Amino acid sequence: MAFYSNKVVWITGASSGIGEALAHALAREGCRLVLSARREAELVRVKQALPVPTENVCILPLDITHIEAFPEAIHTVLQTFGRLDILIQNAGISQRGSALESPLAIDRRLMEVNYFGVIALTKAVLPHFIQQRTGLIVPICSLAGYVATPERTAYAASKFALRGFFDALRAEIWKEGIWVTLVCPGYVRTSLSLNALNSSGKAHNQLDSHSSKGLSAESCAKAIVKALKKGKKEVWIGGFTEVMGAYLKRYVPGLLWLFIRNYRRI
Repeated sequence: MAFYSNKVVWITGASSGIGEALAHALAREGCRLVLSARREAELVRVKQALPVPTENVCILPLDITHIEAFPEAIHTVLQTFGRLDILIQNAGISQRGSALESPLAIDRRLMEVNYFGVIALTKAVLPHFIQQRTGLIVPICSLAGYVATPERTAYAASKFALRGFFDALRAEIWKEGIWVTLVCPGYVRTSLSLNALNSSGKAHNQLDSHSSKGLSAESCAKAIVKALKKGKKEVWIGGFTEVMGAYLKRYVPGLLWLFIRNYRRI
């Protein structure tokens, strides 16, 4: 608990899924929390369920694509707690639909949410971290950033892009006392597939069988908390199939292709 005690942690996408589970896990570790998402009512629900004094939790509604709101949001965090120690970027959206049938607007939407919004908030927070000579940035990426499967072209592209950006950023800022831990979950039982955009730009509204059989959000959060404490550069969290897929991509990509080409998303 000493590592986390009294640290200020800002979690985006905190209204459900992995973000909500992280809020509970970090509250138990003694952190002070800033919870952001678009749905303020859901953030209030999460806050009320946390086992910490209400003054230790700041609700900060935020749309990750509204980058013009970031300076004021950061000002609110610093005014409330006086500092920021850890930024966990969990906000994101997925996709279900072939590249041929999906208009370019869907690719742009995925990149705006999953990539540009994430790096914009990172760049906005960096001056504060540099000034205090410490800080931890935690992008929640995906094992889809290693293994790209059919009907997730835009999603995979956004997660591959995140990996490249944050690997390079870590090499730029480590001497400033700032660290990056890239988190790559596999299948987790959340509403991600329900809210994924289909080829028409509407919600998929189906819970994929892979997701329904995945890790619980609580188990994923527990693994993340452990990885941050250990100062890892990157952590893969998932079942045997997803993690093995990432290893195959790295060491035996030809073999992975034999599996991916017949992949079914159901």
